[in-house]
Amino acid sequence: MFGLFDSISEWFRGLLVDGIIANFAKMFDEVNSKVGEIATNVGQTPAGWNAGIFSLIRTLSETVVIPVAGMILTFILCYELITMVIEKNNMADFDTFTIFRWIFKTFVATYILTNTFDIIMFVFGVAQQAVNGSADIIGSHLDMNLALTELEAQLNAMGTGELIGLYLESAILSLAMKAISLCVFIIIYGRMIEIYLTCSIAPIPFSTMINREWGNVGNSYLKSLFALAFQGFLIMVCVAIYAVLLQGITSSTNIHSAIWGCAGYSVLLCASLLKSGSLSKSIFGAHG
Repeated sequence: MFGLFDSISEWFRGLLVDGIIANFAKMFDEVNSKVGEIATNVGQTPAGWNAGIFSLIRTLSETVVIPVAGMILTFILCYELITMVIEKNNMADFDTFTIFRWIFKTFVATYILTNTFDIIMFVFGVAQQAVNGSADIIGSHLDMNLALTELEAQLNAMGTGELIGLYLESAILSLAMKAISLCVFIIIYGRMIEIYLTCSIAPIPFSTMINREWGNVGNSYLKSLFALAFQGFLIMVCVAIYAVLLQGITSSTNIHSAIWGCAGYSVLLCASLLKSGSLSKSIFGAHG
């Protein structure tokens, strides 16, 4: 009789161990897939992420925004010419080189305005190299086969009651990972929408860059563009730190504490991703 109960108990313990391992495997698979998804999304240029949206934004910019930017540029160039002419003692000491300097500045301003989206693609192309390079490095930290093997060894040494509690906790954590994935999805896609909105108005700030008084508008915009582009790299760093912290789950002598610590890491990941935008702007001096 006792042998039968022992067999049933061992069978039930085996089910619990298999269930816990399956929950952790799902969680680690979720991390792997999320890292790959994040790397794919944040490593894309605006044109590569969604060609249809980018084409729409570019068409709107070229047909609606560039004419407005052209008028602003014309005003700035006229203002620049008048200032150059009268600053030398009301034309008493007029220097013909001033005209050539004005012509050169006009050429540069026109070139920048007509190649606005080429400049944008260059900025995001530079950031894309950094993000793709970091994705290759991060990929080496996400092999959890050894971690699961060590975890199974610890589970086999536990009692049935402790395994039941651990199974419930791991199931809750597995569901929490789904919520974390939704949060990451909102952050990543929200960033891309912000990028498209920023690109749509690009010709206007670019049209001000050659003027001393108005140039801070264009310079601030360019800083914001770099901040948005390299925010993707900061997001990859956040995910890399999160993945490394998850590996410590099997080094703890108390798996229950490790599980709730993992839940805390997940919340920390969301907070870090939300903070990455303001941090990037702060690094590039794009505030205000």
